[in-house]
Amino acid sequence: MQMREKVGVEIAGATKRYGKYDVLSDVSLSVAPGEFVSLLGPSGSGKSTLLGILGGFVAPTAGSVHIGGQDVTFAPPHKRDIGVVFQNYALFPHLTVGENVAFPLRARRQPKADWPAKVRDALAMVELSGYEDRRISAMSGGQRQRVALARAIVFEPRLILMDEPLSALDKQLRETMQIELRELHEKLGSTTIYVTHDQREALTMSDRVAILKDGRLVQIDAPQRLHDHPADAFVAGFIGEATLIPATRIDASSVEVAGAVIRTARAIPQTGTILLAVHTEKLLVDDGSRADANRLHGTVRSVVYQGESLRVLVDLGGGHVVSLRQPSHHHGRAAIPEPGRPIALTLHPEDAIVVPEARA
Repeated sequence: MQMREKVGVEIAGATKRYGKYDVLSDVSLSVAPGEFVSLLGPSGSGKSTLLGILGGFVAPTAGSVHIGGQDVTFAPPHKRDIGVVFQNYALFPHLTVGENVAFPLRARRQPKADWPAKVRDALAMVELSGYEDRRISAMSGGQRQRVALARAIVFEPRLILMDEPLSALDKQLRETMQIELRELHEKLGSTTIYVTHDQREALTMSDRVAILKDGRLVQIDAPQRLHDHPADAFVAGFIGEATLIPATRIDASSVEVAGAVIRTARAIPQTGTILLAVHTEKLLVDDGSRADANRLHGTVRSVVYQGESLRVLVDLGGGHVVSLRQPSHHHGRAAIPEPGRPIALTLHPEDAIVVPEARA
């Protein structure tokens, strides 16, 4: 099975207003043909509304949507040639797996003689070959998710939209499905837009991630750049585990934070309030071997065992507490002093991220 064509998506000035309240406000976004883009943000950020506008389920108050160069702003969903995977799967319990997957073919009045081969191909793509006659009630959560995916791709749509399709799965299965979805995307070469509130999920699966807050697009970037070069304090705090500490400029490459001078290899915003974003994974216990690193001194407040790692809370004084993750193997545990004891931490200048405060 192959997609008929790769199409780009252009969203210009998308706005959705209910009364005086803007759920979505002047969002513009370009998605390249064959790209996997995730819409990420907290509840109420507007990501599902934006996906609804893309799918034709929500009419915009203002703005336009083009798919493959065609204006579909007010076209109904069935005229957009898109596959959709919903959060609750929306499968028909009275139909078999094969009948569920064939439903889009029936709805589009494709030749019935073509249905069996297309259903087999779609099920093979999601590793459910031979499941055509199974009842939906006999399928596990992960299998139902695959059926929903097969139904979304069986008619070879130009664009696939997914609205938090993994949120109902347990953690281990969700992480497995993230990899499988990414591999399926690469096999199909499809253009995919994916809504999630899970930042790790978005970083794992996406070519680019669009961050929304209060109905506005804050930043869109590749996962690593988004993590390492956040646009402001909101993005820095939302992506990964980061503590934001007020900072004072010293010069073009250093700031003062919690009584320590922190050098950074990154550009420091030259106006407005600034903060140092300290990611848990970037902090290391000082063993004296890193002469070029910044140093922060504090007191161990607590050590929490979390399986493969320890989460260590360190009080830097002045009401500032940071956390770091330490491997829970023998050497990792041995490097952490008891709670109440002093500890020195290092932060490489490349990992010292200074950001402006979040924009209103």
